[in-house]
This record gives sequence, C-alpha cells and structure tokens, in this order.
Amino acid sequence: MTTPKAPRAWQRMLSGRRLDLLDPSPLDVELIDIAHGLARVARWNGQTSGDHAFSVAQHSLVVEDIFRRFNDARPQECLMALLHDAPEYVIGDMISPFKSVVGGGYKTVEKRLEAAVHLRFGLPPHPSRDLKDRIKKADTIAAYFEATVLAGFTPAEAQKFFGQPRGISKDMLMIEPLPAIEAQRLFCERFAAIEVEREMVS
Repeated sequence: MTTPKAPRAWQRMLSGRRLDLLDPSPLDVELIDIAHGLARVARWNGQTSGDHAFSVAQHSLVVEDIFRRFNDARPQECLMALLHDAPEYVIGDMISPFKSVVGGGYKTVEKRLEAAVHLRFGLPPHPSRDLKDRIKKADTIAAYFEATVLAGFTPAEAQKFFGQPRGISKDMLMIEPLPAIEAQRLFCERFAAIEVEREMVS
C-alpha cells in the first residue's frame, strides 16, 4: 500500500526561489518577488474605480507615507510599515469580513510569512504591540481614503468602519491607481531609500 503523496506546500517565485507556505524560510524571501506580487494583488477584491487595480504595493506606499507623517519614526519602523502587508504577495489580499470567517488558520500562515520576511531584512520577527497599533492607525486612515475615493463608500459609511481621519487629506496621498509595473518600481525604490537611512543610523 502506497503512502498518499503530501500536497505541494511551496510556491515557485519568478526569482527561482521555492517558498514553503507552511514553513517559510527567510532564505527564500526576495524583495523582487514581494514587489512583483504585491503590485499585482488588488485591494478591495478589485472593486475600485480607475483604469488600473489599486494594488497592495501602492497601498503599502500610502500607509508608510501616512505612518511617517504621524510619527517621528526610525527607519526600521518605516520599513515594517512598508512591509506590513508583505505576506499578501503569497496569500493574496483577503477582505476583512472574509478573514473573520476563515479564522485562525489564515492568521497562522500570515504570521509565519511575516516573520520570514522580517528576518530576511534584519528586522524583528514581528512589530511590538505599540508599533503594530501605530501602523494599524495609518492603515485605517489609508482604508478610509481608498474606500471613499475608489471603492464607492460614502463618507458616512467609511467613517463608520474606519473613523474620520484628522490632519490629512486625500490630496496629500497617492490614491490614483498606478499601473502594476509603476507600483512595483516605486515600492522597490522606497525600500531602497529606507535601507540607506537604516545604514546611516546603524
């Protein structure tokens, strides 16, 4: 009697890496794969206006921008803000209502991927509770503007779910959806700029 073959649990990346989704290794994480993947994952399940999807890569740039505006942050903290949705280059962007239905299994995979990404770039496996809360605040502000500008929410609806942002307006942010290749390029450029800042303070 033959033993059933275990299902494939890895994904081949364009860099040539094979990333084990259940037990990801930092050695198999590459920035080019993250940027490529996030630039092609659509926020809001693609239900946004414009000629292009609003990608997770562009969302990450907006969140990091908001985070910097509201915090006297160290480069390491800015990098974690930029990478706050990095696991989605592998598992996609699942809208919050569905995450709550899926439950703990999704979160477990997400946390393992987050740790692998962070360790690959010399960061703590996970942000501290305080830092996570500050990044989440920036994420929620971004969601409000994405919801009202791109996803068809009325200001009242968005305020109910995300609160009313203070001290910032949509005109200050890069909300107009970009082509995937442009979002990918800007994500890589911002990553490189933060890395230069990290080297200067190390």
